[in-house]
Amino acid sequence: MTILHLEDIRFAYPGHAPVLDGASLRLEPGERISITGANGAGKSTLFRIALGLQKPDGGRITIFGQERQSEADFHEVRRRIGLVFQDPDDQLFCPTVAEDIAFGPLNLGRSKAEALAIVDRVLSDLDLMHLRDRITHKLSGGEKRLVTLATVLAMEPEALLLDEPTNALDTKNEARLLEILKGLPQAILLVSHTPAFREALAPDTYELRAGQLVDMRS
Repeated sequence: MTILHLEDIRFAYPGHAPVLDGASLRLEPGERISITGANGAGKSTLFRIALGLQKPDGGRITIFGQERQSEADFHEVRRRIGLVFQDPDDQLFCPTVAEDIAFGPLNLGRSKAEALAIVDRVLSDLDLMHLRDRITHKLSGGEKRLVTLATVLAMEPEALLLDEPTNALDTKNEARLLEILKGLPQAILLVSHTPAFREALAPDTYELRAGQLVDMRS
């Protein structure tokens, strides 16, 4: 089943020209796609629309085979598709790393013991167990980025939307993040200004140009 199908998506911020003007895209299970485009082209807006965080002015959003329109339609979507924000500080808000990672599973109704087991499994899988009891706001930028990914993976999503995941990362942490992402089974939609990172993780590329997604794969 197709994970995400955006058809003819249109969106304009009040008083501005449309940023999306007929954008269409499909994401299939296991597929990895990069979206490029100039700053302000609408890449982050497209992600927010896909998760129901912004309402398009027109077009059709079908996710996991069901058309999504109302806020209630997107509750399931946000459980099954994980978004890694451009700024980790927008996503991390609990005192410790373990609490941040446990937050999602607890919200899904897992018991405290189950949530903590997920915390340990995800941190172990990502080789980040040494950060488990650290105070989140004292982490380095690179550590915060990896913990942000851990909080999303704890929800066991079927796809990942990554918005500039290498933002402010040094070379070592960028390489570590790439290694982790390449080993994941999830479908991925990637927005990144780093050509080498895109090529290594999601070489199939669409360019957001004049409000439309242009297939650059051919």
